[in-house]
Amino acid sequence: MKQPNLLENKIQITFKDKRLLSNIFIHRSYLNENKGLKLQSNEKLEFLGDSVLSLITSIYLYKTYQNLEEGDYTDIKSAIVRTESLATSARTLDLGSYLCLSHGEEKGVGRKNTNILADCFEALIGAVFLDQGFDRTYNFVNKHLFADRLDHIVKNKLYLSPKSHLQETAQSRFHTLPVYQVVKQVGPDHKKRFTIKVFINAKPFGLAIGMSKKDAEENAAKITLDMLK
Repeated sequence: MKQPNLLENKIQITFKDKRLLSNIFIHRSYLNENKGLKLQSNEKLEFLGDSVLSLITSIYLYKTYQNLEEGDYTDIKSAIVRTESLATSARTLDLGSYLCLSHGEEKGVGRKNTNILADCFEALIGAVFLDQGFDRTYNFVNKHLFADRLDHIVKNKLYLSPKSHLQETAQSRFHTLPVYQVVKQVGPDHKKRFTIKVFINAKPFGLAIGMSKKDAEENAAKITLDMLK
């Protein structure tokens, strides 16, 4: 387990409150085995970091992509702050190596756990905000989360659902809308499975199964997008 102060060099931020820095990496499971520890778990910092990240993302999108609609902002925001995205940033900074975990979490490969890493990254954001202020936190998030990733999401419209993305693609390339046809439905009413096929200009494309028509359509749209690449 690395000492938290080693992270300061990597992110080029020197914490005034070293206890706050240590607190970032205290997982609740660790406290269960170390009852006398005066530090709290990182859950409160994670809660704060989540709120600060939401505000920073909203401001960044408003300033950077003024031609987009409010609904686009919501979808882009969901794409960039999702658990997997935060965990990727945490892995880049090697946050897992600083974590204080229980023996059980250690054996369960907790240092590589996507949810634990995402929570830790949010705790880091919360700690930077408390220790360094909003502007420093904004720059930190921009550098370690947004970077080229957010531009890639926006330019390639990865924030759109597969159905929405396919609709735009079909209109742009074929000047028509995709048609979704139910090929088969099996099972009782409370547990049906739908098989749906996509057609564009009467030409068949993706075929997929889902537990609802919506899920099947989204799955078929995703397959169709892959076919059109």
